Amino acid sequence: MMACLWITARRARWQALFVTLCLFELSSVAGQARYSVPEEQAEGSFVGNIARDLGLDVTRLISGKARIITKGSRQYVDLNRDKGSLVIKERIDREELCRKTTPCSFSFELILENPIQLYRVTVEVIDINDNSPSFPKGEIHLKIVESAASGSRFSLESADDPDVGINDIQKYVLKPSDHFKLEVQIQPDGGNVIEMVLQTPLDREKEETHDLVLVASDGGEPHRSGTVRIHITVLDANDNAPVCSQPVYKAEVKENSPTGTVVTSVSATDADKGVNGEVSYSIANVAREAKQSFVVNVNTGEIKVAGNLDFEESKTFQLNVKASDHGGHSDTCKVVIQIIDENDNVPTIQLMSFSNSISEDSPPGTTIAVINVDDEDSDGNGVVKCSINSDIPFKIESSLTGYYTIVTEDYLDRESIPEYNITITVSDQGSPPLTSSKNINIKISDVNDNAPVFESSSYEAYIVENNTPGLSIFTVRARDDDWNQNARVSYILEDSSVNGVAVSSYVSVRAESGVIHAVRSFDYEQIKDFHFRVKAQDGGSPPLSSNVTVKILIQDQNDNPPQVLYPVQTGGSLVAEMVPRSVDVGYLVTKVVAVDVDSGQNAWLSYKLQKATDRALFEVGLQNGEIRTIRQVTDKDVVKQRLSVIVEDNGQPSRSATVIVNVVVADSFPEVLSEFTDFTQDKEYNDNLTFYLVLALAVVSFLFITCLVVIISVKIYRWRQSRIMFHSNLPVIPYYPPRYSDTLGTGTLQHVYNYEVCRTTDSRKSDCKFGGAGSQNVLIMDPSSTGTMQRIQSEKSILDEPDSPLEVRCNLQSSYF
Repeated sequence: MMACLWITARRARWQALFVTLCLFELSSVAGQARYSVPEEQAEGSFVGNIARDLGLDVTRLISGKARIITKGSRQYVDLNRDKGSLVIKERIDREELCRKTTPCSFSFELILENPIQLYRVTVEVIDINDNSPSFPKGEIHLKIVESAASGSRFSLESADDPDVGINDIQKYVLKPSDHFKLEVQIQPDGGNVIEMVLQTPLDREKEETHDLVLVASDGGEPHRSGTVRIHITVLDANDNAPVCSQPVYKAEVKENSPTGTVVTSVSATDADKGVNGEVSYSIANVAREAKQSFVVNVNTGEIKVAGNLDFEESKTFQLNVKASDHGGHSDTCKVVIQIIDENDNVPTIQLMSFSNSISEDSPPGTTIAVINVDDEDSDGNGVVKCSINSDIPFKIESSLTGYYTIVTEDYLDRESIPEYNITITVSDQGSPPLTSSKNINIKISDVNDNAPVFESSSYEAYIVENNTPGLSIFTVRARDDDWNQNARVSYILEDSSVNGVAVSSYVSVRAESGVIHAVRSFDYEQIKDFHFRVKAQDGGSPPLSSNVTVKILIQDQNDNPPQVLYPVQTGGSLVAEMVPRSVDVGYLVTKVVAVDVDSGQNAWLSYKLQKATDRALFEVGLQNGEIRTIRQVTDKDVVKQRLSVIVEDNGQPSRSATVIVNVVVADSFPEVLSEFTDFTQDKEYNDNLTFYLVLALAVVSFLFITCLVVIISVKIYRWRQSRIMFHSNLPVIPYYPPRYSDTLGTGTLQHVYNYEVCRTTDSRKSDCKFGGAGSQNVLIMDPSSTGTMQRIQSEKSILDEPDSPLEVRCNLQSSYF
C-alpha cells in the first residue's frame, strides 16, 4: 500500500520575461528599469534592450561612456554599447545568490557621462528546477515499542530542495504503507513537519524490523526526487512519552556572539522510570543554516551558539527540538531565536561617477562626482550621514536615498589653487558610531584667463652708436600665470615708424626670448633716441596680450673730428690777418672758431698752437681759440707769420683738426703788398692757367668795344677814392665772424664798420670806398692773379681792374672817424 501526499503550490509559476521601466525626475538619477531572467543562462544570453527601454540612443551610450557599476565584486550582467542591450556576463545561480529568498533579484547602476546620468536597473532571477530534493541522512533508524497505540506519531527529518516555488518539494510518499501513513504539516515560516502515523499496531514477535522508503518529489519540469531509507526496530513496551515543558520557546541573541554562548534551554519530562524515563534532546526538521548556527546539549537541552550569526543574512531562526526517551517515544517543541542587530558594519563609499579634472571656468553647481553610500546594518545602525571637508569650494547634495553628488559651490581659479583634495566622510548613528572616509583629488584644468604681464611698465635701454647690426640691445620679459600652452609667451614688435621709417628697420624682437636686436648701425648725430612698443602674446585660444613701451637711447661715440668754421680755408686764395706793429700785448689777432657734432665731453674742444713762424709772438687760448700777441711787435719781426693751430676734442681716443692762420705784421698796405708776392710763390699756378687765359681772352674780346667808356669812368672814380685813403693813417683791424663780440674787452669796439682800400703796386694812389656797418671784408691773396687786387663784398661783387694783385678788407672801429 502506498501513501501519497500532494502539496498545493504556494507561489504562482513564473511567467515570460517582462520589463518594467520607471522614469522619475531627480538631479542625478534619471530612471530605473526592471528585468527578469531565468537562472543558469549561458554567457552572452540576451537580458533586455536597455537603450530602448530607457529611451536612449545607442550613440548616447557610446558618447556617454555608459558603464555598469555594481556594489559587489561579481558582475552578472554586461552592457553591449553598440547594440544597447544587456547580456549575461557570468552564470547566475539563484540558490547561491538568494538561497530561499523570493523574489530573488540583484541591482546595479548604469552611469552615463557628459552630462552625468544615473539609471538603476534591477534584474529578477527566475528559479529553474536544477536541484533535486535531498535528505540530511541516507538512512533513518527508529525504535518503536510494540505497545505503541494506533495514531502514534513519529517525526521524520524533512528533505531540502534549494529551489523555490513550484520547483521546491511538493509531495512526500512513504513506501510501503502497511502500518504507517505519512502526514505533512506546513508551518507559518514555510517549513514542513513530517510525521509517520501508526495505523496498525506493531507486533515484535511477528516482525521485529520494518524497512520503509520515504520519497520527496518537487513539481518542476523535469520532476526531481530524493529518497531516504527508514529502518524501524520494534521494542518492547514503553508506554509513556516525554512531554516538553512548553510548546514554544522564544529567545534573543546578539549577532556576532562567540561560539558557546548559551541562548536558552528546553526541558521535557517522562513519566517512565529508569532507562525508559531518561530524556535526550536533539534538533530535528530544521534548515541547514539553523543546524550550523546552533547546537543543543543532548542531556540538558541547553542551546548554544555553534556558528557565526549575522543579522544581515538571517534575522530569525526557528529550531525544532526533539525530546526522546529510550523507548522511542518523543515530543517536539519549537524554539524561536531572534537575532539582535549590532553596529558591526562600517558604511561603505563607492564612486559611481568621478571626473578627476574640472575646468576653472566651470560655473557653480557643476557635478564632479556621484557617490553611493551604504550601511548593511538596520535601524539607527544603518542610518548614515555623508559630508566633505569645509575648506574647499565644493558641497555635497543628496540626490536619492544612498546617493550623493559633489558639486562646485563657487568659482574656481587654477592660478590660486591648482588642485583640491576632497575627503568624503560617512558615519552611521550606531553606538558607538562607525565612520569611513575616502579621499579624491580634483585637478583644476587651465583656461586662458590671464594676459602676459611685463616685469616693468616701460623699459629704457642704451646702445653705443656705430654698433654692429644684429647686436643684442636689451631683453623684455613677461610672465603669464596660466599653464602650459596658455602660458607660452611670444614677443611681437608692433608696427610703428621712427622719423617716417618703419621701426622694424631699426630693431627686431626674438619671438621666443624677447631679446631686442639692432637691425642697423645707429648714428648719434642723426638720431639720439626713439621708442616703440612690444606686444607679449600667449598661446591660448583666443590669445591674450599686453603691450609695453621700450625707449632706446643712442650713446655718443667720438666718431667726428672737430670742424673749423673760421678762418675759412679756401682752395684758391690765402686769408691773412693784419696786425699793426703798434698794438699792445694781448692784442686779439683773430679767433679760431670750430665745432664738433659729437656731444658731451666728445664735443669739448681745446686749441693749441702747433707750429708758428715766431712762437714767442702769438699764443692761442686753450678754451676759446683766440690768437693774441704775447709781446710787443718790433721792427725785427717778419711781416708774414704762418700759424698752425690744432683743434682737439676730449674724446677717447681724441680727434683733431688743423687750421693755418696767415698773419701780416704791417702798419700800412704798401708794406703788406710787398710781401704778398712771397705768400703766393708757394702756390701752383699751372693748374688753372689755361682756364684763366681762355677766360681772359673771352672777356677782353667781349668787353673791349662795349665797355671802353665804362672803364674810363671807373678809372676816374677810383683815382678820387685812392686820394682820400692815401692821406689816412688808419690801422688794419683783424676780421671777426659776424656778430662776434670780444668778451674780454681788449682792443676792439663792439660796433664794426667796414671800408674797402684798394692800392696799386706801382702807385701810391688808392681808392677808398666807405661801406655799411656789419659787412664782411677780408684780405685775400689770389695766387692766380697777376698783381691785381680784387674786391669781394657780402652784399655785391664789383669787378675791379684785372691787374690788381690784392684785395684787402679791413674792419675799422667807428671811434676813428
